[in-house]
Amino acid sequence: MRPPVIGITLDYEENGGYSKMPWYALRENYCSSVSTFGGIPLPLPHEVALVDHYLGMIDGLVVTGGAFDVNPALYGETTQHETVKVKDRRTRFEYGMVQGAIHRNIPILGICGGQQLLNVVLGGTLIQHIPDTVKHPLEHEQKNPRTEPGHEVRIAANTLLSRIVGHETIAVNSAHHQAVASPAPGSIVNATAPDGVIEGIEFSGHPFCLGVQWHPEYFVTDADRKIMDAFVQAAAKKAA
Repeated sequence: MRPPVIGITLDYEENGGYSKMPWYALRENYCSSVSTFGGIPLPLPHEVALVDHYLGMIDGLVVTGGAFDVNPALYGETTQHETVKVKDRRTRFEYGMVQGAIHRNIPILGICGGQQLLNVVLGGTLIQHIPDTVKHPLEHEQKNPRTEPGHEVRIAANTLLSRIVGHETIAVNSAHHQAVASPAPGSIVNATAPDGVIEGIEFSGHPFCLGVQWHPEYFVTDADRKIMDAFVQAAAKKAA
């Protein structure tokens, strides 16, 4: 059985920082967390015209996070919060990849902003800025390092996520100012923070379609390792 090929979406900047010209970026641990469990990481440039070709090459899809937001127009909002930063080309590409992966039953793992996009693609909505919407919110953009947990989440019983992690609560790192508002039709909320913010969703009509609001690629806890392992093994079944 060949190792599964895992497509991983890249971040994108117009200029500044690393280069005066437009550039892609991806943290190393997105790739190493896949290869640790036998997957072959394949970073995906935002070539919208090549979505179908990419989908024909991969056995699993990781939709990564980043310091940007899904355009509110995509979930029916007519106003945009002042904190919202969009990257429309990246979102068009990731939107197409998620749609195609759902259609082809390719395993999907949406991480942080990737979970938010997953919810929007499936027909759900987002909270544009947690501090303006949630009463007495936790610090979801934690000040301590991402290699440490920021808060705990409660895992819903009888879900894919609960079967993977085997715990009712787990500690997670946290780096987001948005979250799921209305879960998409057909989705299941599998994790919530103590302040009620939705921290995880999954799609019941798909073999493995999981979104988590935290960053399991850091391996902060053993539960994170189990999530990455389960995802890669689902992709291996697709590759078989």
